[in-house]
Amino acid sequence: MSDTKIPRYNCSTLLINVTTSTLTKAQKRWRLAYWTIYSFRAMLSVLPKGRLLSAEILTSHDYIALDVEPEPSSSHDEANKLVSNSIDPDMDGIRLAEMVKNKDSHTLSLLGGVEGVANALGTNPEYGINGNDEDVSRRSQLFGANTYHKPPPKGLLHFARQFDKLSKISNNIKVEVVREARRLQISIFDLVVGDIVFLKIGDQIPADGLFLDGHSLQVDESSMTGESDHVEVDSTNNPFLFSGSKVADGYAQMLVVSVGMNTAWGEMMSSISSDSNERTPLQARLDKLTSTIGKVGLAVAFLVLVVLLARYFTGNTKDENGIKEYNGSNTDIDDVFNAVVSIVAAAVTIVVVAIPEGLPLAVTLTLAYSMKRMMTDQAMMKVTKFWLGQESIVQETYCKIASSIRDLFHQGVGLNTTGSVSKLKPGSSVAEFSGSPTEKAVLSWAVLEMGMEMDKVKQKYSILHVETFNSEKKRSGVLIRRKADNTTHIHWKGAAEIILAMCSHYYESNGVIKSMDGNGRSQMENIIHGMAASSLRCIAFAYKQVSEEETAYNNDVKARQRLKEEGLTLLGIVGIKDPCRPGVQKAVEACQSAGVEIKMITGDNVFTAKAIATECGILRLDQQVEKGEVVEGVEFRNYTDEERIQKVDKIRVMARSSPFDKLLMVQCLKKKGHVVAVTGDGTNDAPALKEADVGLSMGIQGTEVAKESSDIVILDDDFTSVATVLRWGRCVYTNIQKFIQFQLTVNVAALVINFIAAVSAGEVPLTAVQLLWVNLIMDTLGALALATDRPTDELMQRPPVGRTEPLITNIMWRNLLSQALYQITILLILQFKGESIFNVSPEVNDTLIFNTFVFCQVFNEFNARKLEKRNVFKGIHKNKLFLGIIGITVVLQVVMVEFLKKFADTERLNWQQWLACIAMAAFTWPIGWAVKFIPVTEKPIFSYLKRLRFLKEDASLW
Repeated sequence: MSDTKIPRYNCSTLLINVTTSTLTKAQKRWRLAYWTIYSFRAMLSVLPKGRLLSAEILTSHDYIALDVEPEPSSSHDEANKLVSNSIDPDMDGIRLAEMVKNKDSHTLSLLGGVEGVANALGTNPEYGINGNDEDVSRRSQLFGANTYHKPPPKGLLHFARQFDKLSKISNNIKVEVVREARRLQISIFDLVVGDIVFLKIGDQIPADGLFLDGHSLQVDESSMTGESDHVEVDSTNNPFLFSGSKVADGYAQMLVVSVGMNTAWGEMMSSISSDSNERTPLQARLDKLTSTIGKVGLAVAFLVLVVLLARYFTGNTKDENGIKEYNGSNTDIDDVFNAVVSIVAAAVTIVVVAIPEGLPLAVTLTLAYSMKRMMTDQAMMKVTKFWLGQESIVQETYCKIASSIRDLFHQGVGLNTTGSVSKLKPGSSVAEFSGSPTEKAVLSWAVLEMGMEMDKVKQKYSILHVETFNSEKKRSGVLIRRKADNTTHIHWKGAAEIILAMCSHYYESNGVIKSMDGNGRSQMENIIHGMAASSLRCIAFAYKQVSEEETAYNNDVKARQRLKEEGLTLLGIVGIKDPCRPGVQKAVEACQSAGVEIKMITGDNVFTAKAIATECGILRLDQQVEKGEVVEGVEFRNYTDEERIQKVDKIRVMARSSPFDKLLMVQCLKKKGHVVAVTGDGTNDAPALKEADVGLSMGIQGTEVAKESSDIVILDDDFTSVATVLRWGRCVYTNIQKFIQFQLTVNVAALVINFIAAVSAGEVPLTAVQLLWVNLIMDTLGALALATDRPTDELMQRPPVGRTEPLITNIMWRNLLSQALYQITILLILQFKGESIFNVSPEVNDTLIFNTFVFCQVFNEFNARKLEKRNVFKGIHKNKLFLGIIGITVVLQVVMVEFLKKFADTERLNWQQWLACIAMAAFTWPIGWAVKFIPVTEKPIFSYLKRLRFLKEDASLW
């Protein structure tokens, strides 16, 4: 014992003279946790080493019972006494959250390091927290939830339509934790202080915490610091981990010490709005269309304003009694003012009707309605082949494998993995596997077939260094030391042909080591090719015992051990069946029939790639594979730029590819004018996902880096969902086109009618209130009605829409112009001849015009359901929302005409007049049916105008 005197701590003294009136309840909890840990360290330093400690801290009013070193049998219950008995005393101190934010190593050491913090938070480093509902709820109440406050979104429309749910789904990251000795996947929002989280390459760090265990961990903190360099994290020099950062290399376990608003990331994100200025290609085209229509509307409104003002001030307008409204200086100033306001209101109303603000609403409603959420579990892969040397091991011959070989496999599998094995219940014989599908397959094989007990393996060996798996090397390695004799061993695992190239010997099942000559190596390669041809993913294991001197070091500043990569002994090869999910082949066929070409880019060898591509339908059994359809990544990247551009269309399968090869292919295809969608799940897929027009990442196995780089997250990791995305994407695009056709018909008709009436008669037939009501039908109810049509099979038979094809097709122009022409004709007839035809007053005639115009839009909504098909009623009974909106529109129109006379400036109509309005409007149906017999060219109509302009410019040069 040192002679250094340790001061006696009196908790009641520590609590004196502390002002806490400004502290929140959460802050007080943090202070409590800090001082509990600090007091524990003080007591630990004055009591004899090795003694079972039990301390009671008493004050005059508050009492905490803390069992510092609980009995193993009741470790969970005792370790959680701090949390269960926490109180709310007024005390000062540095919060644990601030310690992590400030990277305060000194305070961490005073608190007993990471282990001391874990103990005080009631966390067992091996088994995690208790994890029952009561414990999790208590921790959430004491230390806060792992959420942060968002600023209110900009704009009223952001509050409507299911997109908040979409945002929550995309942000609902799954994290892997250990609770009650079980590894579980939970929502990031359910994470609590004290949880132990498992981190691997590509993961986003979900909270602030401390490095507990792991290897070769490097973290990208650019989201927090703005610096792109990776930060090395370990238990000695830098154990601090920050939420919002991403794992760049290695793997680790972290102890969560602060969540939500108590983290630096939470504070920063709470002040940042999620609004983005980035526009998708469809949004950009819609913006351009909206701008063009708006400009036309403004021009028409300006002309109407000028004409009406000119007619008024030149004395060409008369009031109801036939008297001129403007008589120069004899006109009352109030009358002039009222007349001008009325004219300006009419012009402004035309602008309101003309500008299609309903387009963004239609897009939003379509996307929200089309969102489909499907979550199923990943299909379990399974080891189906096992070769030891040149001998195929089957179920009956596992018992003949030498115990020394079994032990080597236990090391190579159990210690060289990012997965885990846990028991469903303490003492249970049923194992639970976690990790990637490949890791789970290998672990389950080692446990169930090779008799591996992972806990015992970990107890016998210490891990010295880890080389984590990445897409470039396609292998992972581990350097271990056996505790019994301090011998050092290397294990490698990875793609079979790569591991094979590192080996000079191989093991037989009886434990004998044999040299691998040229003939033996050729036989091993044939074994790998045979398994690969059966669409098996081949994983090989290699081993070597080394001396300390053989473990070299790099010369850079941060010295790292390097694992030996040659002269190894091949342990064996396993073949993992990665079955195609049911429906994948049909999904591939559906995409191909829709004009979408599927290319498979994989890290597997060429034999496995061809077998899987054939199984999925990308390659056909009944067709000969032509030269250039299947290539390897190294061949593709070694092409010249011209060769790549020339050959890229023909390639259907690329094997042994790197992430750079995938990026290169995307760039080549885009250069050739293709619209490219890419699927990916790894961190290294991020560049290709970003480069593609549409990036599709995997929701279950995908890393957070991949998800953030993508446009769409496939929640169930199933390729059949890609076909669903294509199907619904086309439905969304078609529904938007339907709404544009419907809206432009109204725009053209309203603008032309009001302009002609204003120029010829000096008045507009549709009042401001009436036009605004039409605008409501057109924008809101119309968007909702036309946004909800479901996809049909015929959508998948159409060719893809090209990158430069216009949003408004010739078919749409034909439909909308014919309808607009009919509406203009019938309404102008009513405007100039309606009073004599129906023998009614001007007021009733204006109501007839308004009523007929509205019902024209109601009937035209049916026409808009089908852009090309003549039967517009097909499937309408399935869309109850559409029928409901039509019914609501009709009811509201009846109310406007019959009961809101003063507000809507209408007159009541008799039943004959109602029938006349409906009959005139109903003619839109036969017109819509008839015009679809008129053929139109596929070439966009405005391309002819561009051609004429080019010819004129060309002629002017001569």
